[in-house]
Amino acid sequence: MSKKNNNYLRIFKLIIAIVIVFLFIWFLIISPKIKFHNNEKKMKEAAERYFEINSNELPTGKRVKTLTLSNLYSKKYLSGDFYVPYSNTLCDQTDSWVKVRKNNNGSYEYLVYLDCGILQSNVDHEGPEIKLNGEKEITISIGDKYTDPGVKSVVDNSDAELKISDVIKKGSIDTNKIGTYNIQYIAYDSLKNKTTMTRTIKVVKSLKSVVKKDLGQAKNYVGNPTNNYVRLSNMIYQIYGLDSNNNVILVAAEDVANVNFTKLNKWLNGYYYNHLNDKTKKMIVKAKYCNMTITDTTLDTTECTSYTNKVNIYVPSVIDINKAQGDGNFMKTSTMSWTANNTDNNKAYVTRYIFFGDYFGKNYYPDNVTNNYGVRPMFTIKGNSNIVEGDGTLSNPYTFGDSKKIKGGESIDKLSTGEYLVLSDVLYRVVDNENGLVKVIGDDSIVSDNEEIETFSTAPNDKVLYNPNDKDNVAYFINNESDKYIDTSNFALHNIEVPIYSGNIIYGEEKKTKKYKVKLFAPNMYEMFSAQTNLYGHFSHSYWLINSSSAKNVAAAITDIGVPVNEEYVAYSKFGIRVCAYLKDNIVITSGSGTYGDPYLIG
Repeated sequence: MSKKNNNYLRIFKLIIAIVIVFLFIWFLIISPKIKFHNNEKKMKEAAERYFEINSNELPTGKRVKTLTLSNLYSKKYLSGDFYVPYSNTLCDQTDSWVKVRKNNNGSYEYLVYLDCGILQSNVDHEGPEIKLNGEKEITISIGDKYTDPGVKSVVDNSDAELKISDVIKKGSIDTNKIGTYNIQYIAYDSLKNKTTMTRTIKVVKSLKSVVKKDLGQAKNYVGNPTNNYVRLSNMIYQIYGLDSNNNVILVAAEDVANVNFTKLNKWLNGYYYNHLNDKTKKMIVKAKYCNMTITDTTLDTTECTSYTNKVNIYVPSVIDINKAQGDGNFMKTSTMSWTANNTDNNKAYVTRYIFFGDYFGKNYYPDNVTNNYGVRPMFTIKGNSNIVEGDGTLSNPYTFGDSKKIKGGESIDKLSTGEYLVLSDVLYRVVDNENGLVKVIGDDSIVSDNEEIETFSTAPNDKVLYNPNDKDNVAYFINNESDKYIDTSNFALHNIEVPIYSGNIIYGEEKKTKKYKVKLFAPNMYEMFSAQTNLYGHFSHSYWLINSSSAKNVAAAITDIGVPVNEEYVAYSKFGIRVCAYLKDNIVITSGSGTYGDPYLIG
């Protein structure tokens, strides 16, 4: 090919490249901008037509009248939708507007702001910047005088510095009432673009001052107080009293799980402690707790002669319970719960509001230390911990700001141990959140037409190992039949590990585990909230547990009086179903606070 032809070819290629670049710029930049500016023009013309008809609404003086894009659509001054370029997303109809103001010469000026994502009108649409004196969050003690620090400056990107005196302040504070209050500071620029800044004021009271005032000269609560409830780590505790350093001793308001006496310290200071949130852990003061050996003849003592080493958590002693005074005091459970006291190496004392049989009407009962009974954790927190909200009642317990409420629209992967949620009118509680995988337990056993649904095992050879693949096994019924009574659509298939013991069921002494993939399964005796619930005046029915043994007729269940089966299982004995499950990861919280009285609801 000749040199001349080569030059023509190069010129032709260059022209093609220029055309392609021009088309690229046209379609990606110029054309969208032309369309955007045409839409701005349509908005302005629509607003002008509106005020031609509604001239009485035109602003006077220095006032500004605003018509949003949504207004113009709803009033039928615009019809076609405006879209973000190259998408099906509508331009913002709330933040897009036409503002009208009167000039000094009497004419009206129309200013258009259209927000279409990557394209926005070049007009002042931002409110002024408000800077506050002092902190955005202030904590004061109840009864203290509060003087608002006020506003430091108000600066607008168009109007420059504005008068602090023009800032509007909204909100009030009752410094004699514990609670969280908000003060709003509102400023406008000349175009009436608005900015709101909020300062939060927490009126608090130290826990020790509340307890001191309540107890007077006494060191602990007695009887059945109704004003000593605390919520920490999404769990309810009752204030027992004060120690010698004016720190506050708490006791769980109900059994959390059932554990062998021999493994109490391991379970409490390992598993249970790890399920408290970080703020609660920082509030805990290590302390010594009474654990003296006593006998049937010294069960009425109120003097302790032997203590543990300093630990984070323990359980109440017979002495603690006796100091609370009375047969029905708040330290006695309706289930059977361990005290800290043993009678010899083989037996320790459990307490209950009332016993049956030979121990009818007694306060304490000695039983084998390898048996499983209820655990009510007891621990001490710093007395200067500040109460953020609450009045100490069960329905409105003292809180310390240690738990963060999930906002509507947020995922359930933010749920924490102890929080409540409702799924299809059934109440569940969070056992664990394992890296976003949320495990829940039903607050009650399954009922239908007010009757408890019960099942029994017909497994051969006296073996009652938990096996969801065996049609004769309770585990099969739980996984495959429960959906007849409850909605399981929010639960995911998940691998579980079934603990199997060689003899008695003892915490931490599993002989082996076996994996199964299921949707529903029974609670583990040693996990959070697996004990019978009774705090809010309602009792769970009986229910099977996942723990089982390769020994003859040894399985685990909770009876309808809240006591674990601590003996050989009797063939064909019936127990109910209290389900556990893992939630699907696409669930979103819509409302609620995660408490028993205001559980989270899902979308």
